[in-house]
Amino acid sequence: MSSPSAPLFRFGVVADPQYAALEPNLELDRYPAKSLDKLGEAITEFNRHDLAFVVTLGDIIDRHWESFNDILPVYETLRHERYFLLGNHDFAVAPEHLAKVANRVGLSSAYYDFTHAGYRFIALDGNDVSLFAPPEGDPRRDEAKALMKALHDAGAPNSQRWNGAVSDTQYAWLAAKLNEAKTAGEKVVIMNHYPIFPKNSHNALDSERLLALLSGHDHVVAYLNGHNHAGNFGVIDGTYFVNFKGMVDTEDNSAYAIVGVYEDRLEITGFGREESRVLSLS
Repeated sequence: MSSPSAPLFRFGVVADPQYAALEPNLELDRYPAKSLDKLGEAITEFNRHDLAFVVTLGDIIDRHWESFNDILPVYETLRHERYFLLGNHDFAVAPEHLAKVANRVGLSSAYYDFTHAGYRFIALDGNDVSLFAPPEGDPRRDEAKALMKALHDAGAPNSQRWNGAVSDTQYAWLAAKLNEAKTAGEKVVIMNHYPIFPKNSHNALDSERLLALLSGHDHVVAYLNGHNHAGNFGVIDGTYFVNFKGMVDTEDNSAYAIVGVYEDRLEITGFGREESRVLSLS
């Protein structure tokens, strides 16, 4: 049973709206053109609540640079602060636009952090090392190929061209931020487009490396992501791994959530296909 005490704060979550003016992909049950209306309905719900912010966990668009022109104005109707993460589909644009994607959604850096009420939120750029986000000829593309080959040779299911990893530079930044938060006595929520647990074909190419880093930090209470539209959930040593479901999936059933942060728990209220959960904090 949830206790009636007021939350410290609440925030909204959207995963994979993946908008584009395209015919539905019936095989995958995805309706990219319907995401404008679904997102509008989610924002109407978010605007009824007192939220600290709303985060979109990547794949704002499905493809085409012009798609940003249609979906970003929908976010302008949100009365709360908003944060964007980028996903693989956000880079399904013409090569000359690749370097401008982060800036197009208002990000000066594709990875960043912010604090709120004793919590540090760390937003990762899981596309940093990938076959699609770095410009042609960038060494990070070769790095992604090498990671994929190693995973493939090991029989890992996530050796997929639509997954990515963080660079060594970003990894060092993450490690420093985790230590900074620990020193400040902050609890940490990590956000990424890509899952890292449980094992799945959608997991980040560097999921084992990230899990190993997090295992040394008991102040990391949750890792939130999208990418796997079916959703997923796991827990390791008191850290919850929550994979939110893709908004773009199904013709008329949306998926989004509001997370209530309490002293002793996180309460996820799911809308549409998203599940509700109560996650106890030790």
